[in-house]
Amino acid sequence: MIEVRNLTKHYGDKKAVNDISFTVHDGEILGFLGPNGAGKSTTMNMLTGYISSTSGQALINGVDILEDPVRAKSYIGYLPEIPPLYVDMTVHSYLNFVFDLKKCKLPRRSHLKDVLTLCKITDVENRIIKNLSKGYKQRVGLAQALIGNPPVLILDEPTVGLDPKQMVEIRTLIKRLGKNHTVILSSHILSEIQAVCDRVIIINHGVVAADDTATNLSNKVTTDHRIIARIDGERAEILQAVRSLPGIKYIRADMEREPGIYEYEIEAEPGIDIRHDINRIAREHEWDILTLRTMEMTLEDIFLKITMGENVHLSQDSKNQKGDEK
Repeated sequence: MIEVRNLTKHYGDKKAVNDISFTVHDGEILGFLGPNGAGKSTTMNMLTGYISSTSGQALINGVDILEDPVRAKSYIGYLPEIPPLYVDMTVHSYLNFVFDLKKCKLPRRSHLKDVLTLCKITDVENRIIKNLSKGYKQRVGLAQALIGNPPVLILDEPTVGLDPKQMVEIRTLIKRLGKNHTVILSSHILSEIQAVCDRVIIINHGVVAADDTATNLSNKVTTDHRIIARIDGERAEILQAVRSLPGIKYIRADMEREPGIYEYEIEAEPGIDIRHDINRIAREHEWDILTLRTMEMTLEDIFLKITMGENVHLSQDSKNQKGDEK
């Protein structure tokens, strides 16, 4: 478990992190997000003991990282954005070195074999690290974080440099590790966070701007009832007919997705389900509806809405977005 209590960090007159508090429970995977300069990296550095806080506490399994740093750090496996590799060593020699550095008490041979297998680097264990691809170097960095089987894993951009297949493998590994570890995962690939994490914290201007599941954040951030419809029909007629429906706030024609066929973004007043009316007028005009789906907010949409200065209040419904009719 990780407990952050009123954590604050000043750099002169600047508050990089301003009195933040949150808890990450055992077996939980937390996505930790924030734009550049928001205080995300500073917070992660304080959690790992790399820098000290100005005030507040960071507890790792109940141990204060400042009061007993050696014990607290023994509970942490940390993968920074740039993996801490000794590139002139072989993978096997490096992991043995990390094993000794961490004073690991587990059976050396079997433990290292398990870590090599988990990270899929058995085939390069006798190669010199500097000769490895960036993807393999990233895997070796993850392997060093797993040495000693620490209960807490803090992973900063763990899939940087990996190809799509490797990214899926690492995501699967992180999900598996989350069953027995507390994991904080930072990434700029928001689809990755959405796929892996149980919960998301977004930090902005040094404070926690959001803390919830991606689904709940989507519900809190917007009450818009919008659908996307791809309709085979004459564009001007579709726009005019849909605008005439009761409860329609706007209809916007998107780009031509197929020859002569457009997608339409349609928003209704809150609480109004317009799908039946759309289907009815399509039958009346003999249009074909090729797709009809609700427009859900992705984690990227949520992140941008919260961090781009739109004054989102997560305890209340946000104002509906407005769009120009076309």
